[in-house]
Amino acid sequence: MVFLCPKIVLLCTMIWKTYIKSYQSYLKIERGLSKNTVENYSFDLERLCLFLSKNEIDISPIKITEETIQQFIYSVSKEVNPRSQARIISGLKSFFSYLIFEDYRSDNPLELIETPKTGRKLPDTLSVDEIDALIAAIDLSSKEGERNRAMLESLYSCGLRVSELVALKISDLFFEEGFIKITGKGNKQRFVPIGSSTQNFITLYKNSSRSDLNIKKGFEDTLFLNRRGAQLTRAMIFTIIKDLALKIDLNKSISPHTLRHSFATHLLENGADLRSIQLMLGHESITTTEIYVHLDRKFLTQVINSYHPRK
Repeated sequence: MVFLCPKIVLLCTMIWKTYIKSYQSYLKIERGLSKNTVENYSFDLERLCLFLSKNEIDISPIKITEETIQQFIYSVSKEVNPRSQARIISGLKSFFSYLIFEDYRSDNPLELIETPKTGRKLPDTLSVDEIDALIAAIDLSSKEGERNRAMLESLYSCGLRVSELVALKISDLFFEEGFIKITGKGNKQRFVPIGSSTQNFITLYKNSSRSDLNIKKGFEDTLFLNRRGAQLTRAMIFTIIKDLALKIDLNKSISPHTLRHSFATHLLENGADLRSIQLMLGHESITTTEIYVHLDRKFLTQVINSYHPRK
């Protein structure tokens, strides 16, 4: 380990930032990842860069060794849980794989570093009755009532991510065909079926309370708007759902994603196949969708007892 004066370390930091910037461009342009995802990948690299600076370690991304990476991971393991530690290792592996791809280096210093076992965290879900109670608690006499009902119905009936909900546009609605067009992670688009009742709630909102708004320039096509006529924030959707949960004394920690998990779970429980659920959720890999198989083992036992010839 070589210790240097701050001036030389600053130069080292600048070298890292050059490679990080190049990596960010690769993630955005060639892999088509969203701004948020690129920032998440970059955060752990900047954390590594800060570790090198604090310890005055002069080493570039091309020359850094497994030993130095191990020292960094050991230092962050005191601050984060195993799940976050696993994410950091995964992110760093991706960066060094990129450097190999670009012929900057020939090996990955994280190749032999083991990811801590975290187990698979099962997502929280709501029952159909709980979702009905949540939506029934919306005050439809308020200006935002019809909008909030349409939003929650869309989250649950279409299995949307909150980012997909706030970005939904009027031009994405293909009600005659029974679909809506969703732009998901990495700007990948998919068509998701939408039921007639949810269509009616959206149409009612669009033709009544939304039409009364003074819509700001640039948001004319955005479906769900705040009272100022601009796009809603993700944080606002979280707040709306949290407030409704408190209103009905729902003793669960829920978020917009809870409705998405519930969408998938209820489809599975009613006999939908995983491949169909994967397509509707926009999961790149079916292994992500498979987490819902583990949600209700009692249900799976009933399936075996009902349909298997050797029950």
